[in-house]
Amino acid sequence: MKNKYEIVRDGLKEEILSGRYAINDKMPTESELMEKYQVSRYTVRRAIGDLEVEHYIYRIQGGGMFVDDWQKYVNKSIKSKMIGLITTHIAGYIFPNIITGIDRYTSSEGYSILLSNTQNDPEKERKSIEKMLESDLSGLIIEPTQSALGTINADLYKKIKEIKLPTVFINSHYTELDFPYVEMNDYEAELQVTNKLLELGHKRILGIFKIDDIQGVHRMKGFIKAYQDHTDLVFLSQMVMYQSSDNMRSVFTRIEGILNNLSDRPTAIICYNDQLAIQIIDLIRSLGLKVPEDVSVFGFDNYQLSKYIAPHLSTVEHPKEKLGRDAAKMVFDMIKGNKKIENKIYEPELILRESIKRI
Repeated sequence: MKNKYEIVRDGLKEEILSGRYAINDKMPTESELMEKYQVSRYTVRRAIGDLEVEHYIYRIQGGGMFVDDWQKYVNKSIKSKMIGLITTHIAGYIFPNIITGIDRYTSSEGYSILLSNTQNDPEKERKSIEKMLESDLSGLIIEPTQSALGTINADLYKKIKEIKLPTVFINSHYTELDFPYVEMNDYEAELQVTNKLLELGHKRILGIFKIDDIQGVHRMKGFIKAYQDHTDLVFLSQMVMYQSSDNMRSVFTRIEGILNNLSDRPTAIICYNDQLAIQIIDLIRSLGLKVPEDVSVFGFDNYQLSKYIAPHLSTVEHPKEKLGRDAAKMVFDMIKGNKKIENKIYEPELILRESIKRI
């Protein structure tokens, strides 16, 4: 647990970073802070002392406390050789490959990376950004958290703009923010996947999509568009949507109910990603069904394990390490003053393996 003075210090720092108090604004008095945080004068003074050392606050004898020009000190430190990296996850799935690509390019430029992850939680994203704003960064790479829902951290992104910190989004982006990005063409990819299954004779296709990330929304739209182009089959399509915060046991219970409906069972399932697809294959087998004889399964991302499971999983290629390198290169182009930074979008490449078959 934080000490009382750390709670006061971090609370004031967050208000300054978020723009609640602007540069040279007068801060509350010691007495007001004592009442607000229910702490002693000693605790308040200790917290203020830390903020003075970190250049967030300055005092005027007899005049009170004011917000220091902390951005000036960030800009001075911009020459340090450190690139910040915020991802939704770190250890599993495709993230180690993405991080490796970023790290290799960053290292080739003589820089290091400062890594943080949000676990796809907006509040943790906020803490990560605050940490980066306090650090000596030359650039920043961010994978947005719950990108389909907008961001509660727009004030911090505004600060990133104000201090002109070169920043790039990966995998997706917040549509309301004007930052360059590197990502997949998720809409076109899922459109092609659905069309491929329709071409193989599948009519009843179940799409399972995570919809709090913009990737999932775009993939779902690609699925819908394919059926819109086959109006005679629209009524045969099915979808299950879920969010990061949902109880996945309930989601799988619903999918199990769909698979147990003999008269309306899908002959193919399109999954948000390979990680989900592998779980779906296990679920299908637990119901006494076979892949692809009874149900074809299609994933997304070409996860490393997808070519080793039985049957080998059909999927969509994700550039992973290349995406990481390209994002890092984009940041360094911005650091070097390149004004013509263009977004990079990877076109889909379908990988057809044994998990799908023709009807």
